[in-house]
Amino acid sequence: MQITELAKIIRECGVVGAGGAGFPSYGKLNKAADTVILNCAECEPLLKLHRQVLEKYAYEIMKTLTVIAEAVEADSIIIAIKKSYKDAVEKIRANLDSFGNIRMEFLPEVYPAGDEVITIYETTGRVVPPGKIPISVGVTVFNVETVYNIYRAINDNAPVTHKFVTVAGEVKNPVTLKVPLGMTLKDAVKEAGGITDKDSVYFVGGPMTGRIGNPYEVVTKTTNAILIMPKEQYIIKKRSSSPSIDMKRAMASCCQCQMCTDMCPRFLLGHPIEPHLFMRNATSGITYDTGTYLNTMFCCQCGLCEFYSCSQGLSPKTLIGVCKDELRKNGIKMPQNPKIDNVKEERNYRRVPMKRLIARLGLSRYDVSAPLDEREIDLKEYKIPLSQGIGAPAQPVVNKGDEVSANQVIAKYSEDKLGVSVHAPSDGTVSDVTDKFIIIKK
Repeated sequence: MQITELAKIIRECGVVGAGGAGFPSYGKLNKAADTVILNCAECEPLLKLHRQVLEKYAYEIMKTLTVIAEAVEADSIIIAIKKSYKDAVEKIRANLDSFGNIRMEFLPEVYPAGDEVITIYETTGRVVPPGKIPISVGVTVFNVETVYNIYRAINDNAPVTHKFVTVAGEVKNPVTLKVPLGMTLKDAVKEAGGITDKDSVYFVGGPMTGRIGNPYEVVTKTTNAILIMPKEQYIIKKRSSSPSIDMKRAMASCCQCQMCTDMCPRFLLGHPIEPHLFMRNATSGITYDTGTYLNTMFCCQCGLCEFYSCSQGLSPKTLIGVCKDELRKNGIKMPQNPKIDNVKEERNYRRVPMKRLIARLGLSRYDVSAPLDEREIDLKEYKIPLSQGIGAPAQPVVNKGDEVSANQVIAKYSEDKLGVSVHAPSDGTVSDVTDKFIIIKK
């Protein structure tokens, strides 16, 4: 398949990265890539969906990887996965003979092996330069669900109308569901048997990079997990803190032990990000050393410094995030061509084992099976956001009172802007249209 044809199919069917920021997947098709990587690290604690989807649809996903590689004229396809995902690994092995240009590479059982910069280094030995994207080293990376969505787009002309979501924590039956877009978090939790601890908080995404949510917000194309956590759970308390209080705590107690830097995954790859120097300058009011602040732009916000490395429970990730946001708001650009060091020799001894991280976060009791359940879920109302990832929001092409059918385009991308179409997950009547969302009722 030609790259232009594949890009059009992906865009029309609304495929974006199924996790993370939701970058439109057609934008990753680039003939500068000599290697295509399927990322099945799934390094966030408690999440199960990618290994489960890969196990069930291994052949379909592998077939689609070859289509992508053919379109971009890549020579190599790598499935990056952990040995502990035994069922998925065996399913891949059973199909490898059918695909001569696909190989498996095993990732270490560490966090954050799924950060695409780390995944690329572990599988190819290439270091993505600070501030650059994978294509700068001839690589393009897709996660498992994204490739499955591309398979359905190519073979069935099926748009993205549902999302695989792991529902775990204080729920009766932890499960990975196939959820219609526009379903509330509360309704998704009901499908997992409901909450077992009523004094709990909705948490959207993985424990390390997710956020506190609202039960009435809706599932989008990037929702990977809904975690129900007690109010006193460590990740909830950390997310509930105020940055101003975090700063005062850092001013009072940061001892410059340097552990946040010594264990930073990007620093260990040679990137110019040193959280301890940022903490020193920010808490001391030092403004002449602007490089330390500008280099926060290279932080991947994995959260390791904050949730694991700091022995005093301080919040480097949160404060660096605030700094990055303020720099962007004020029009400050990322430093160009920063100095890059060699990969640190000590890197192999400073990687954080997943089991240890889960224990440190107090999540061991929640690290249980969450079986894949693809039963059809029918709702009375769907609230579909027009923006579900990076890029311009789709523009509505339906009006209030219109009858729509499942898979119908309800909002269209602008040709001259980065974006994808949005589709109806079910038959129904359009009850409201705004510049933010479309509501469909049965």
